[in-house]
Amino acid sequence: MNQPYFIVVLAHSLHGRIRRFHIDHRVVYAVLALALLGCFSLFGFISSYARMAWKVANYNSLRQETEFLRARYQRLLNENNQTSEQMARLQLFATEVSLAYGIRPQTTRTAEGPNLLPSFAESIQEYNLLKNATMSTSSRGFFRRSFRNMKPSLWPVVGRLMSYFGKRSDPFSNEPAFHSGVDISVPPGTPVRVTADGIVVEAQWDGGFGKLVVVDHGNGLRTFYAHLSRIDVIPGQEVRLGQVVGGSGSTGRATAPHLHYEVHLGASPVNPYPYLAKAGTLPSGTAPRDFGF
Repeated sequence: MNQPYFIVVLAHSLHGRIRRFHIDHRVVYAVLALALLGCFSLFGFISSYARMAWKVANYNSLRQETEFLRARYQRLLNENNQTSEQMARLQLFATEVSLAYGIRPQTTRTAEGPNLLPSFAESIQEYNLLKNATMSTSSRGFFRRSFRNMKPSLWPVVGRLMSYFGKRSDPFSNEPAFHSGVDISVPPGTPVRVTADGIVVEAQWDGGFGKLVVVDHGNGLRTFYAHLSRIDVIPGQEVRLGQVVGGSGSTGRATAPHLHYEVHLGASPVNPYPYLAKAGTLPSGTAPRDFGF
């Protein structure tokens, strides 16, 4: 049976010879298919190269923009550091003046802890407080007449001192952080006693501190009792050395039951350890651990 085929005729222009070639149709189809496949492959290669060239150009543009933003960020960071240093010096000066005149500016805190660098509005507020402090003399007289034990001289709870004041690793993120007080490990519900005579200025839930009690002892001195399970006092209440203000717990940003205890002079936290050391011998305990804020 004859198979279909194609005939290719070649004629020589000088000699007049004619040659015929019989080509099977399957061969022709195969050649056409290969040619089509080659066209598709060439098109894919060209498109891939074009995409790669576009991505390289875009990458170079992004790299230049990143370098520009990095340089701009560094300039802004340097300016911010200079501003922070200036604000810190102003804050230190304002605190010294406040303590010298017995003025008690309101402490500001964020969810992560005390705000050591005041904003512009807070600086203006403290300036107005210093300028208009005409009742400071009578306020100091009231504290002197009403209270005898105005300096912290008692352990708020009897327990293990587990986390100290200063730099440490955050127990939640393991990032470097500043611990503005000390943590004393005690069972939940342990009575928490005020460490000096004073007036309760805050007794409520306060973000990461959980249930918090703040007592003002006069002359810019305040103590903080955080992560309480209960609060036994109200704002404005007078309390005396050793009086129970609440129970220990783990409310707020805490990993285990304990008392977070802070001492503030003016608007800044100070190390409570000297006050605790003067109150007696430190309780025996294990190596420091981080329980929370």
